[in-house]
Amino acid sequence: MDVGLVAFSLLATFFAAAFTVPAGFGLATMITPIVFLWLEPHEAIAVVGIVHGSHNAWKLKVLRSSVDYDAVRRYGWAMILGALIGAGLNSSIQAEPLLLIVGVALVALPLLTISERWTNYRLPEAEDRIGGFGSGFFGGLTGHQGALRAMFLQKRLPDKAEYAATAAVLALVVDMTRIPVYVALEGWQILEAGWLILGLVLAAVFGVKLGKRWLKKWKSERIRKGILVAIVLSGILYIREALIALEFL
Repeated sequence: MDVGLVAFSLLATFFAAAFTVPAGFGLATMITPIVFLWLEPHEAIAVVGIVHGSHNAWKLKVLRSSVDYDAVRRYGWAMILGALIGAGLNSSIQAEPLLLIVGVALVALPLLTISERWTNYRLPEAEDRIGGFGSGFFGGLTGHQGALRAMFLQKRLPDKAEYAATAAVLALVVDMTRIPVYVALEGWQILEAGWLILGLVLAAVFGVKLGKRWLKKWKSERIRKGILVAIVLSGILYIREALIALEFL
């Protein structure tokens, strides 16, 4: 076991978890490349889902007084349906095409978020079901649910604490839906990574404390922009790796 790689994985997860408290999304995106160092895409997405769910559960515990439950009700059922379909499809797609899908999603979803800011267009509340389904579907399929959810949620909840807390609930809804599907379909491979899961979960949980301090002190908009840049760069890298594996490059 490479001690340096273990230390890097834990520290990167800790700081990623802290950054995503004020940003409201991005943990799965930032730690997926880390878990890819250890596991194949299908198993990696499942492990990231467990870490992501633990992080959101702890974040909800810390921020529970700020949750907007009206927003949760608008999104909830559609997110669950999308997550079930996406998670079910996850194991039926081969590793290389799945990596390509992840990469395309990482590039496209942040661009959708940015384009909405440019146009200043407010999505009608009736469209929340579409956003909920899409967020749940991509969450179940690739683990990357936050950018699409943020596109629909940010303008509904301008208060930083309300946005962060409500985003945590919605993310947890998707995680609790998709994780049992992953375990049922990829169970034994996930169990083999038990030590890695435990370490990353603890790092993500401890990162929430630091993130709560940053939520009060930092401008979450700057953090979101930084995360969006990192997401797009990661997506481009995944696309390149997938195209090489598929012998298109």
